[in-house]
Amino acid sequence: ATVTPNMATTTVKTVTTCSEGTVTTTTTTTTTGGNGSQLENGSQQAKDNGPIAEMRPHKVKIGAVEGEVRASEGHTPITPAIEREDPWFWLRDDERKNEEVLAHIRKENKYGEEKTSHLAHFRKELYDEHISHLKETDEAPPYADGKHFYYSRTVKGLSYRIHCRKVGTTSGGVLTLEPNAQEQVLLDINKVAEGKDHCDIRSVKSSPSENLIAYSSDFTGNETYTISVKSLADEKIVDEAVTGVSGFVWGSDDATIFYTSEDAAKRPWKVWRHKVGTPQSDDVCLYTDSDGLYYVGIGKTKSKKYLLICSESSETSECHYIDLTSENQDTPTVIQPRTFGLRYAVDHHGDNFLIVTNLDGATEMCFMYTPVSACTTANWKPVMAYDKSRMIEDVEVFKDFIALEGREGGLTRIWIMSFKNGLPDASSEKVLTFQDDLYEVQSQVNRVWDTKIMRIGYSSLASPYTYYDVDMENHLSNKPREDVLKVIKVKEVLNFDGSLYKTKRVFATAADKTLIPMSMVYRKDLFDDKPAAPIPTLLYGYGSYGICIDPGFDARILPYLDRGMLYCVAHIRGGGEMGRYWYEEQGKYLNKRNTFSDFISCAEHLIKEGFTSSENLAMEGRSAGGLLMGAVLNMRPDLFKVAVAGVAFVDVINTMSDPSIPLTTGEWEEWGNPNEFKFFDYMLSYSPYDNVKAQPYPNIIVTAGLHDPRVAYWEPLKWTSKLRSLKTDNNEIIVKMDLDSGHFSASDRYKYLREKAWEQVSTSNALQLFNYLWYQRLLYWTSLAFRRVQS
Repeated sequence: ATVTPNMATTTVKTVTTCSEGTVTTTTTTTTTGGNGSQLENGSQQAKDNGPIAEMRPHKVKIGAVEGEVRASEGHTPITPAIEREDPWFWLRDDERKNEEVLAHIRKENKYGEEKTSHLAHFRKELYDEHISHLKETDEAPPYADGKHFYYSRTVKGLSYRIHCRKVGTTSGGVLTLEPNAQEQVLLDINKVAEGKDHCDIRSVKSSPSENLIAYSSDFTGNETYTISVKSLADEKIVDEAVTGVSGFVWGSDDATIFYTSEDAAKRPWKVWRHKVGTPQSDDVCLYTDSDGLYYVGIGKTKSKKYLLICSESSETSECHYIDLTSENQDTPTVIQPRTFGLRYAVDHHGDNFLIVTNLDGATEMCFMYTPVSACTTANWKPVMAYDKSRMIEDVEVFKDFIALEGREGGLTRIWIMSFKNGLPDASSEKVLTFQDDLYEVQSQVNRVWDTKIMRIGYSSLASPYTYYDVDMENHLSNKPREDVLKVIKVKEVLNFDGSLYKTKRVFATAADKTLIPMSMVYRKDLFDDKPAAPIPTLLYGYGSYGICIDPGFDARILPYLDRGMLYCVAHIRGGGEMGRYWYEEQGKYLNKRNTFSDFISCAEHLIKEGFTSSENLAMEGRSAGGLLMGAVLNMRPDLFKVAVAGVAFVDVINTMSDPSIPLTTGEWEEWGNPNEFKFFDYMLSYSPYDNVKAQPYPNIIVTAGLHDPRVAYWEPLKWTSKLRSLKTDNNEIIVKMDLDSGHFSASDRYKYLREKAWEQVSTSNALQLFNYLWYQRLLYWTSLAFRRVQS
């Protein structure tokens, strides 16, 4: 099943181009060696660059296929279908049990172990360094809910969290936590995980009476969960009947749980009501969304009056509600029927629903309200005028206050306002301000309805995560900062001094003259404004789904920084850092290539300005960020010394054309559908797997999880074999496939840090980062002394 490294191989390459009504296919045959050089008459000997899976003829159809839904309603797939050759298709095994495939994966892992065995002592050094920054026995700040304060904690030597609570004391209508309150352990995940290679507990939720807890568990990494209900009186499991779950919430009593289930493509599509203690076969289905573009989620309003059922695609949303105080809880009521392009999210206050929406072309979202009794768009009214300079992402509702979360100027923001006559009062709105130039801030767990206190979390690239309680009343009354923000806990990072680090934002100029922001952090003793000579640099990117990579604290990068590396995040289009338009209008569909060219522009800027050089530059991205890595590697491999591609989405055309693969149909509104003429050529132009060619590539580190439901393991596996078959260099491609995890790597926190140390050591080795710091500091202090002599 595996070609030996010195074996020449023959590639059948099918290049297909299409435009409306015309399909042209050209097939060429190229013989290559394992080091990627094209062989004349198959005579050149390949070098040992890793295992290459055997190539087997297989045709993949793009377009109309009988019996399959290859396009969404109103769209027409390419007819007749295009046939494209994929000689590594056989590596796909949906069951993850094919021994031939597993043997190849084991060979990849063994090769990686052999090639990195000389780095074992450095891996231990970095792992120990990660542990040295970790407060292994620690506790999250408790939050009030019902009669208790809930929190989780960790214990040195234990891999998983322990969920606990303490009884609160009511004084003056306010629940407080006494220092000597006795702890009650709700769930020790370490005990749940005993004997299991993977243990993911997605959520632990107390019942309305607080006498039961329910939690969902996944022991494979495939993100399909089972609900367990535990009695806190006798510590016994009273229900484990519900399987195949995506998400769940309690109803209005201890007898009822609402949950969502998945279809064959792992799309949450049904909402059920379950009676605790009864078989799942008795559960009542309340809602079904048969449209493959939509994902169904559920939640309760903070007022606890309504269950919300939200069905969303990338472009459109539709919400229903069930009144949890009514007798009839079988029939959800729609708020606004789905209209293509209309997105909205809902919460509740008094007689109104509060809505964040893009109605009437509000790309950055506007804040509106509508009576519960008349809730279609005809009755939606603005709380404030739409402002395209800021994006509103979410609303946190309290009895007397509202917090809006969003973005402005490329950073996260929180705006507070009060109510007036039962409606949000826009004239009272005031933004929370902070001292750092670069930071991230977001709402934390806030379960109390009648309160003036809001819990938030804050950090910067050089400041560890800090939990604040915001006195919203004092904030709106313009009280001093110390009366508004109360520090509840600073997450302790051991052996760390934030004063040693500096952060800054710089801008690269894209090909179309758009300014692309970058956030960077580095040690102050390396340089002041710019280094005296190029230094090792890691450029991180994502750039998809409107997801933002904000300049928040990450202790995992400290081993890089403390060895003289500059760490830089590229806020490229396709992400949402600069607003919704940064993604929606500039970085998806037929503008997706902006994401890749922006990242290239950022790398070029760092080199041009003297921060680094191509010999000192690494890049990293995960998932859709792995797509970024693959596309950029094909376009500008000369810019980088090493690339880290985690759970990389690289087989764009094959994956996005096959609706049987989990998540595919819903992604058609993100990337486009290659089964349609409109998108095929464009997506083919950047698909990493389809654009690998005979050229030099830098060192590449590939990580993946066998049970990953988001990016199938075979994508990076196929990509690696193709890269090794065609590349014309002797740089290393190392694959590390975790056979026990999914998309998010190991669930065990110690194993996760060992995996991170492996990845970072491999990257550092490529950059020759070990023992580098002393040299950079010498350059810095020599330069500083020279400037002082001159002055």
